[in-house]
Parts: sequence; C-alpha cells; structure tokens
Amino acid sequence: MKRVTLYAILLLVIGAATVGRAQKKNDPCGESQTQADLNICWGNQYKAADTRLNQAYRQFMTKLDDEEKVQLKGAQTAWVKYRDTNCDFVGDQFKGGSMRPMIAAICLTDLTDSRTNELKAQMKERDQ
Repeated sequence: MKRVTLYAILLLVIGAATVGRAQKKNDPCGESQTQADLNICWGNQYKAADTRLNQAYRQFMTKLDDEEKVQLKGAQTAWVKYRDTNCDFVGDQFKGGSMRPMIAAICLTDLTDSRTNELKAQMKERDQ
C-alpha cells in the first residue's frame, strides 16, 4: 500500500511540474510583476512575432513569379491594415487604462503568429 501511495504522490508532483512548464510556455509573460512589465513583455512578444512574419513573407516572395508577388503584396498590405485596425478596436475596450497596450500587443501577437502560419502553409502547399 505504501508503494502505491508513494507512486501516486510521485505522479502528482511530476504532473504538477509538467503543467507548470506548459503554462509558462503558453504565457511568455507570466513572470512579469507589474502592468508596465506586462506591457513591455507583450510588446516584445509582438516585435518577435512581426520579425518571424517578415522572414516568412520574404522567403515566400522568393518563390513567386512577378504576378504572384504583386498578389501577395496586395494581400499582405490588406491583412496588415486589418490586423492593426482590429487590434486597435480590441485594445480600445480598455482605452485610457494601463492594460490597453498589453491587450493590443496580445492581439497583434496572436494575429501575426496566425498569419505567419498561413504563409508557411501556403509555401508548403506550393512546394508539394
């Protein structure tokens, strides 16, 4: 009986540690202590996401002919306008509040990561 109890406790400890790591991975700014820290952290998350998007976009452009480049550029320009306008709207729910920059940056990060994944998937489809 003692072995079973000890084994169960060990599983709980390992499970809790695994959940803690997964939560930190899903919340890159979980260590931030103040709203200002959160605003800065999420701003940095957005900058990193934007860098990844630009890399994927440039890579995709190298694989396209001239007509396709014009199409992708138009689509990307329209998407950027949508992203920025949408995230302004989302952030403005907290207009005048200290968390507004964080909310907008989370939105920008999420949409930018999604667009990066879209571009990568489109490149992969073309490569097949």
